[in-house]
Amino acid sequence: MYNDEQQPLFSARVADLSVDDKPREKALRNGIQSLSKAELMAIILGSGMVGKSVIDLSREILRDNDDNISRIARMSVDELTRRYNGIGPAKAISLLAAFELGTRCIQDGKELPEQIKDGRDVYAVMRQKLELINYEEFWVIHLSRANRIIATECISRGGTASTVVDVKLILKSALNKLASSLILVHNHPSGNLSPSSQDDDITRRIKNGAATLDIRVLDHVIITQSGYYSYTEKGRL
Repeated sequence: MYNDEQQPLFSARVADLSVDDKPREKALRNGIQSLSKAELMAIILGSGMVGKSVIDLSREILRDNDDNISRIARMSVDELTRRYNGIGPAKAISLLAAFELGTRCIQDGKELPEQIKDGRDVYAVMRQKLELINYEEFWVIHLSRANRIIATECISRGGTASTVVDVKLILKSALNKLASSLILVHNHPSGNLSPSSQDDDITRRIKNGAATLDIRVLDHVIITQSGYYSYTEKGRL
C-alpha cells in the first residue's frame, strides 16, 4: 500500500525513532543549533521508507552531495524525486521551501546598501536571489541620479546556459520608473564567472539603446556561488 508520495505507509517516521535518534527531543533539550544537518533535514522530511529511517535517508542525500546543502538547494522537485527513493513531490517541496525560507531569513537580516557604489554592493543586493538557482535569470537594477535603488526587476528566466533578453522591454521599464541609470545582473548556474560573447553582445546593445534615452548603464554583474564578475571593475564597460 502506498500514500500520495508513492512510498510505503509503514515508513520510519521521526516519531518512531529511538530516543537517541529523535531530533525534535534533542532540539528541546539542547536547542535547535545542536542538531546536525541530517537531523534538521529529518524533521523536515518527517518519514523515511521501509528499511531506511528518515535519519538514514537524510544522511544518504547529504553524503551523495558531499555534505553540501547548497547543492541540494539548487535541485528541482523533479530531480529530488528522481534521484532519491523515499522522496516524493510533497517531501521535495517541503525541503526546498525550508531552504528558500532560510535564504530569505539571511536576506532580511542583512543591511543592504541603499546606494550602489560598486560591484560589491550589487553582489550584496542580488546574490541571495541568484546564486542558488539552477537556471539563468536576467535582472535590472533601476537607479536614481544619486545611485539609489528605485527597483530591482527580473526581466527574463531561461535555461541552464542562457536566457532571452528583450532590450526594448528593459528600456521601456527604465522610462516608466524614471531611472537615471541601470545595472544589469544575471547568474551563471555553471559557476563560470567569465562572460560569454552573448553576454558581451547584450551588454553593448542595452548600453547603446539606453544612451539614446540619456540613461547610463553603470555595470553588468555576473553572479555565481563563488563570487561575482563586474564589467566595470574589469574595465570592459
